[in-house]
Amino acid sequence: MLTLLELLQSGGTRTVAELAGRLGVEGRTVRRYVDHLIDLDVPVESVRGRYGGYRLAPGYRLPPLMLSDDEALAVLLGLVAGRRAGLTTTQHTANETASAKIRRVLPKHIARRLDTLLESLAFTEQPGEFDAPDAGVLLTLADAVRHRRPVSIRYTDRDGRRSERTLHAYGIVAHSGRWYVTGKDARIGGDRTFRLDRIADARTLPGSFEAPAGPGPTQRVLSGFATAEYRHEVTLRIHGTVEQIRAHLPAGVASLEEHEPAAGEDRATERWMRVELRAERLDWLPPVLASLDRPFVIERPDELRDLVIELADRYASYARRA
Repeated sequence: MLTLLELLQSGGTRTVAELAGRLGVEGRTVRRYVDHLIDLDVPVESVRGRYGGYRLAPGYRLPPLMLSDDEALAVLLGLVAGRRAGLTTTQHTANETASAKIRRVLPKHIARRLDTLLESLAFTEQPGEFDAPDAGVLLTLADAVRHRRPVSIRYTDRDGRRSERTLHAYGIVAHSGRWYVTGKDARIGGDRTFRLDRIADARTLPGSFEAPAGPGPTQRVLSGFATAEYRHEVTLRIHGTVEQIRAHLPAGVASLEEHEPAAGEDRATERWMRVELRAERLDWLPPVLASLDRPFVIERPDELRDLVIELADRYASYARRA
């Protein structure tokens, strides 16, 4: 959309075909971007006729970027944090070019102070390596979510199988450095969650749908992680509060069956909770249960029980050493 604005600012009337070619999108996407610009009070005029298209109203100029010291610092730190967290698109250079543009319009004394901060800033963790989504896919899905329109996507699953699906997208969720979209998959008639970096193309379809009642997109994504198909199915009973258990086994890892407290019973008091999760490997669970430091019962699998016993024996042998 910003690229479209830059093209229109260069002057003259641009046809839909010309703009679509420069942006690498379809004509209806150009029209949707124009509608977004108009919603932002940018005076885009529609010119009819054989040589018609779009142009900016005479005399319009993009207002100057005015940022206070605190605002400029917040923007640049946000760009740095987003890049390190993997919350970028496939246009990896966009982060750097955006930072450079902001620096260019800042007063020199502010720019120098911000550069000094960024040069002296260190992080305790290295930036992660994530597969980023395509910006066009991300924006198309966001538009579909906002206007409740079906969208056709070309998706490649983790086994490399490709398929085309029709999705009623409920929302987009950023989690652990990745982008996800959750919604109803028309092919299976049920809710699904898809990684955006595995979507090769997204195209808005005619029609609309009603968003379902119930959990929001974030909870749907986390619940999907907790119930995904993996090698091992684990069932535990843990004695503790919801907060104590969730601190070590969050919603994206495990589902927690919380019974309604009896009359007069405090919800925050400790009691037995049923915990279910799925995992490809079990070796990470015994240390988590040890750090939880709450009474627990392993219902399944027996392999997990053996791993916990081995860990307990190993810790005990370490403790006995002089």
